[in-house]
Amino acid sequence: MAKGKLTFDYAKCKGCGLCAYVCPVKILRLNKESVNIKGYNPVGCIDIDKCIACGSCAIMCPDSIIKVEKE
Repeated sequence: MAKGKLTFDYAKCKGCGLCAYVCPVKILRLNKESVNIKGYNPVGCIDIDKCIACGSCAIMCPDSIIKVEKE
């Protein structure tokens, strides 16, 4: 199975959670302990080793803040 590398533009994240909702392996979560420059809780990855590089998160993100690369 493919492994993925995720890159986030945290400053632009609005914390909508759509990426976390569509992630098939449930590795994305909103970081409730962090607030970005816009005042939102940005998304983060809790276990990158489980990423399958499907790209669902990047496709669903309305602000295109996620970049997915296959390793």
